[in-house]
Amino acid sequence: MTLKDLATELGVSTATISNAFNRPDQLSPLLRDRILSEAKRLGYNGPDAKARSLRTGRSSIVAVILAESLTYSLNDAVASEFLSGVAEVLDAHGHTMLLLPGRGHASQPPGSANIADGFIVYGLMPNNKLLSELPAQRPLVSVDFDIDGSPTVHIDDQDASYHLALHALKTRPQRPAVINLRLTKEHCNGRITKAHTLLPGSSTISRARLAGFHAALTEHGFDAEQIPLWNIEENVFDVCSPVIKEILDLPANQRPDLLLCMSDRIALTALTLAEQRGIHVPGELRITGFDGIAEGQYRAPRLTTVRQDSAGKGRVAAKMILGRIPKTQQLLKTELLLGDTCP
Repeated sequence: MTLKDLATELGVSTATISNAFNRPDQLSPLLRDRILSEAKRLGYNGPDAKARSLRTGRSSIVAVILAESLTYSLNDAVASEFLSGVAEVLDAHGHTMLLLPGRGHASQPPGSANIADGFIVYGLMPNNKLLSELPAQRPLVSVDFDIDGSPTVHIDDQDASYHLALHALKTRPQRPAVINLRLTKEHCNGRITKAHTLLPGSSTISRARLAGFHAALTEHGFDAEQIPLWNIEENVFDVCSPVIKEILDLPANQRPDLLLCMSDRIALTALTLAEQRGIHVPGELRITGFDGIAEGQYRAPRLTTVRQDSAGKGRVAAKMILGRIPKTQQLLKTELLLGDTCP
């Protein structure tokens, strides 16, 4: 059964059949329902999407290229919120989202990205191979890092971290420490030493957040270079917990009394493990996070953190790709959430 066959069967034009599937506002609800009902009965599933794509040069597909694997991204609260924001806009405008992982992308069919009308790149890619293979003439928006010549969506990570640390330092700590996320060039899931090389600011937003922490610490008379740094390779509990245990199991007179954490997941892991050890938060240990995920605001004690609008990032990026707003550099606002872990 073809579109033409169905049009002949129902005594209407092929354009009417096409409108019933693709432009329902052009038909009365009664006529559209009749066409769709008869199409289903006769086994016609709608106009061929591949043929329409060839004819129009558009697929109504937007590819989101993720810096991480699909499993990691869908389980991460921040990335999941971002994807929800993208999907909200694409759903509203009749587009489909294609997810492509930056890590392990060799498993993707060759040229799978070529069907997309545009690309949203979320997070710094582990290498440039996938980006170099994208069709150069199609629009691209990067989120949380810069690609030369393309619009970007950011927050001011350094300023947000600076003001968060300023709040934490109102009560002067004796032994502050910073727990970073993917800050070192070498694999490091533990204490950062002089043997490690920090990634440049162009490679990770962790450098901007660290700069904000250091600026606030310096203002309060600390030698930023002497503040101990730990690094975590993946923003998940199982990877965070060995590092946090190493910190919390230090003798009481060496254990940090303020942990500036670069993500809520790190901070929540520290909070859980501190509770298990009977370390009172915030009496013996104060903790700050970064991201503002729901989990940190629903539990007690409530997490002190910076909230970034991850879903808003997704909406802005999707609107730019679809041409709904100008393709310019966008810097979204953050909010300091004052909870109980660092009052």
